[in-house]
Amino acid sequence: MEKAAALKWAKDYTSYMAKVTEVELIQSTETVEYEDCLGENDEVAEDGRYNLFYYVRSPAPTKEHTRVVRILHEELKKKGYEITGYREFKNSYESAIFSARNPKNNYSVEAETVGSGRTKPQRLTFAVRTPCMLPPGAKQQQF
Repeated sequence: MEKAAALKWAKDYTSYMAKVTEVELIQSTETVEYEDCLGENDEVAEDGRYNLFYYVRSPAPTKEHTRVVRILHEELKKKGYEITGYREFKNSYESAIFSARNPKNNYSVEAETVGSGRTKPQRLTFAVRTPCMLPPGAKQQQF
């Protein structure tokens, strides 16, 4: 998959998560990271393969974080996602965490509280991680 197509999917999916939980996103906090793919023995692929990590924050107050992760847990489980992490918000030290993986394509999605609350405001972050992707037309390097 081309990087632009993967990024569009990531943006669309984080927007979907925000929509079903009825929260806004702060587009200025959007972060896009393309990372190198590693082989079975930690070899770095040099054939254009990449992993995408994309996240964007929401201004949803901490009192809403538990509601958000509950909705995501319910909605994504219905869609066939495997829930890989879940915790409701209790305080700055035990914040909200939700993570799930689509077993069909190994895409992972997350929502979690970030920020200490002391030096940085606590925000809710929506994130997507892709598995290793090979752009169309690239010749796959063998290890």
